[in-house]
Amino acid sequence: MKLLVASNNSKKLQELEKILADAGIDSVQLVPLRDVDPYEEPVEDGRTFADNALIKAHAGARETGLACIADDSGIAVEELNGMPGVLSARWSGEHGNDEANNQLLLAQMAHVPEERRQAAFVSVCAVVTPAGQEHVAEGRWPGRLLTSPRGEAGFGYDPLFQPEGDSRSAAELSPEEKNAASHRGRALAQLVPVIEKLAAAH
Repeated sequence: MKLLVASNNSKKLQELEKILADAGIDSVQLVPLRDVDPYEEPVEDGRTFADNALIKAHAGARETGLACIADDSGIAVEELNGMPGVLSARWSGEHGNDEANNQLLLAQMAHVPEERRQAAFVSVCAVVTPAGQEHVAEGRWPGRLLTSPRGEAGFGYDPLFQPEGDSRSAAELSPEEKNAASHRGRALAQLVPVIEKLAAAH
């Protein structure tokens, strides 16, 4: 079975490949966006991660006729009532400017004491079939927000995030460690039985 991954992010693709391989599923061929005819990507104007993941997955399934998996993720800071949330990638006003986003978040949290710096990375993954069936799973990676960036690996808010039970930031973990613990990995793992069922019925 071919499964469209609504992303060109090679890290996301590798993460899903590894999760499927670890689960012993070898009947699924993952197809990145660049391998299908280009289509207009939908506007991600949902109010929640689930809304945006479903918008992307429905568009992919509708445009290609393949089952499609998509995710939306970000960081939720308790002190900011769960923000940046769905606005994580464009928190500073400019989409994908990691440094500006990090600096703004640090400034907003500058006077917040240690005991109130709880945060979590959240990922919602959605699988939508060409017939319109929806399957949604959420993964959370709890931790806290540091007072300054640490580490060179990772991307986004990784340098500011210290996972629960670890003394390092997410940007100081190896890719393997991060994949094993990450919010996206937790969400994808919940969808393995769904993908297995779809492949078996194919």
